[in-house]
Amino acid sequence: MSVPRVRRLERAVADQIAAGEVVERPASIVKELLENSLDAGASQIEVRIEGAGVDLVWVRDNGHGIAPEDLPLALERHATSKIASAMDLLDVGTLGFRGEALASVASVARVRLSSALHDAKTGHQVEIHGGTEVANTPCAHNPGTTVEVRDLFYNTPARRKFLKTERTELARIEQVVRRLSLAHVDVGFELQHGSGAQRQVRLQLPQGQIDDRLAQVLSPAFVEQSIAIDQQRDDPEFGLYRLHGWVGLPSHNRRQTDQQYFFVNGRAISDKVVGHAVRQAYRDVMFHGRHAVFALFLDLPEEGVDVNVHPTKHEVRFRETRQVHDFIFGALHRALRDIRPGDVAHAVPELPTDNPPAAGFALETPSVRQSSMRFAAASPAAASGSPSPGLLAAFAEQQPAWAEVAEPAAEIPPLGYAIGQLHGVYVLAQNAEGLIIVDMHAAHERITYEKLKAQAQDRSIPRQTLLVPLALDVATADAELVEAMSAELAQVGIVIDRSGPQAITVREIPALIAPRQAEGLVQDLLSDLASFGTSEELKRREFDLLASMACHGSVRANRKLSLLEMNALLREMENTENGGLCNHGRPTYFSYDMQALDKLFYRGQ
Repeated sequence: MSVPRVRRLERAVADQIAAGEVVERPASIVKELLENSLDAGASQIEVRIEGAGVDLVWVRDNGHGIAPEDLPLALERHATSKIASAMDLLDVGTLGFRGEALASVASVARVRLSSALHDAKTGHQVEIHGGTEVANTPCAHNPGTTVEVRDLFYNTPARRKFLKTERTELARIEQVVRRLSLAHVDVGFELQHGSGAQRQVRLQLPQGQIDDRLAQVLSPAFVEQSIAIDQQRDDPEFGLYRLHGWVGLPSHNRRQTDQQYFFVNGRAISDKVVGHAVRQAYRDVMFHGRHAVFALFLDLPEEGVDVNVHPTKHEVRFRETRQVHDFIFGALHRALRDIRPGDVAHAVPELPTDNPPAAGFALETPSVRQSSMRFAAASPAAASGSPSPGLLAAFAEQQPAWAEVAEPAAEIPPLGYAIGQLHGVYVLAQNAEGLIIVDMHAAHERITYEKLKAQAQDRSIPRQTLLVPLALDVATADAELVEAMSAELAQVGIVIDRSGPQAITVREIPALIAPRQAEGLVQDLLSDLASFGTSEELKRREFDLLASMACHGSVRANRKLSLLEMNALLREMENTENGGLCNHGRPTYFSYDMQALDKLFYRGQ
């Protein structure tokens, strides 16, 4: 049996193998060419596509251009103007740096590269087909660079079979343009598709205000339903971290993650660490199964991130992964928890769209990011007295201890004053703008949850001893879990003993939970413990457990409330973090302003 000999591959074969890492589809080419234009300092970039990029990808910019003698070199592998030594890889300040993109494209397509320097009287162009130079001549060209890529994969036709439909490939190209345009608002972008009379402008993103760019790339609704974030941390060891951009309110969400844009030092990336931090920040304010919408930019020292991970440069590696994760989570968590009822005016949702019914915004109100806190000057507590300390205790079926609600002050609090209760489910209130409708269970659930979280953080959840311990028959596995995790359960206010092979006894529960709700709470708790599996997982999932407890400890439907109780609930909502949403992400209230009410009754028409 003969042993295979090692031999060097032909250059054409090696180039096509390497091209497979960079040129996956037409959108990959558009990304690489746009990044080159941005690195060249372009302020205007035009993209033309034919046949969804298979027939033609044409990109022209007004950047600084390429010298005539450098044009052939620019199409060779590992030739670049952006780095010169291995040390430069530790401090990459440009989007491109590997010197592979143009050479990879040229090995699987017919490429013409034309360019002119700003002080040159004429331009120059080089044409390469499948890696072989076929032309090198002067040409007329405005300052800047044009790259024309035709007949993609003409010399590797099998690869065309892996491309999707024209519609899908075009959508991916549009997504690339949108993503890069968010990080470069000072640059104008235009994308056209088709040829001759059928050519149409698919995207036109002129230089201008960030709101215009966000509205076109994401949606006008995002501009109205987002908040700006800009937070920094200067770590003496790891340097300055800055997270800035815009995050959608929890009520503005999507079924997919297609409107999540994250940039590290101006580079669009997809990263599991970042994704996890964002999901954790939205965990208890967003409806289950939905995804946040955001455009976020993380700036950190260049030496703190390795961008040389993959040829496509979609991935990065952080030097201090935990610090980056915690910084992103903390910044987003602080921004979201600072939203209170009254910071924005809620409205009745429109007919169902991609977003489920959720807390919306008053008709024709200014952007959240611009109007900030409409009621900042009014102190809810000052307007109507401090929230009753007995609010939650009363809902837990203990004796009420209501504080008298003061006469309305000159400044009406954001959620106004209660005027009644609807079918034992909703609280109706009147504020300065119109009508407020509150889901009393969802609102009280959020209040209870935030108080439990604060108490758990201090390890000070008040407990009450059951006068008659609650004995329950359970599965053997459940009894074993209770026995193994009794210490951890006590820390969240629940004292349970294993009293037999298939029996447990509940002796103490959190003071916020009514004794009659103890059995339902424990049954749900056992189900959660079975999924957690270990005490360590219980510690990590503590907030999930507290959320279940808050749900059980909140006022239920058909519970009659007095006006004093309703007003105490409204004041608590105004002072509670994430008060506009329950811990499942459902809205706690909506509002009709008088203009919306007048429209319902055709007043003034």
